[in-house]
Amino acid sequence: MLRFLLLSIALAVPTLLLISFLVFFAGYLSPADPVDILVGERAAPEAKARVRREWGLDRPPLERYANYVWGIVSRGDLGRSYRTREPVAETLRRGLPHTATLASAALLLSLLVGVPLGVWAAVRAGGAGDRLAMGAALTGVAIPSFVLAPVLVLIFALHLRWLPVAGWQVFEGRWEYLVLPAVVLAARSTALVARLARAAMLEALAQDYVRTARAKGLSENAILFKHALKNAAPPILTAAGTTFGYLLTGSFVVETFFTIPGLGFQSIDSIMKRDYTVIQGVTLLAAATFVLVNLLVDVGYGLLDPRARAGRKP
Repeated sequence: MLRFLLLSIALAVPTLLLISFLVFFAGYLSPADPVDILVGERAAPEAKARVRREWGLDRPPLERYANYVWGIVSRGDLGRSYRTREPVAETLRRGLPHTATLASAALLLSLLVGVPLGVWAAVRAGGAGDRLAMGAALTGVAIPSFVLAPVLVLIFALHLRWLPVAGWQVFEGRWEYLVLPAVVLAARSTALVARLARAAMLEALAQDYVRTARAKGLSENAILFKHALKNAAPPILTAAGTTFGYLLTGSFVVETFFTIPGLGFQSIDSIMKRDYTVIQGVTLLAAATFVLVNLLVDVGYGLLDPRARAGRKP
């Protein structure tokens, strides 16, 4: 298991380096000069030259990239915001708890609804229940969040007045502010988890050990939850991991619509104001999150299925 874990980490390091390289040099594709953002386009040439030296923007690109990576590795320094002059890490630290709370709630909702729905559809494969469940899942995939969000707000906030329209007071104990954003964010992932759970359960139910268990007279519930679901868990775990990475980094529309001060809202705000260092920080954090989640999924997969560990040995 230790060799399997070390190999997974070794594969993650070059991936992160490549992503950091692409993220850093993507800023050079922008037509805007960072100095113009810092001091304004009409500033004197002497002022621009001074600011360029102070921020290290006069150094060669590869040297700047090396300093950028060394700052991240040695001090966790992601640079400073061009607009607010504060460290990017501080900006991310403020937004990450809000996004993580929303993503965790959406993931929990996806699993609590998606896995039972997929199992229920697999047990009734080919029947009306199966078609109804997968039709609901297809609807969840087809409706984009920017359409679902105003519809739910119209029904539950404006018409029924059960929930607030927007805002974010979750950390003050007002959990009703979490319901609509979590439901909107979880809609697509719930459908994906349900479809994958159905496929995994159908494959598990077709195995010889299920027929043997039925021949021994085991109850259908014992076959489903003790044997079939256990063996269907690895692909569901993989889906949960990748889904959490998607939820953590794909909440831009939801956070903007519901005015949640998370990473998605900060990203949209930084893009509108051309604050490239913050955009780089958010992108790099998103990429690192995906790599970390995939690493944890690999470890969990290896714990659940020893064949995965054997297949990854060098």
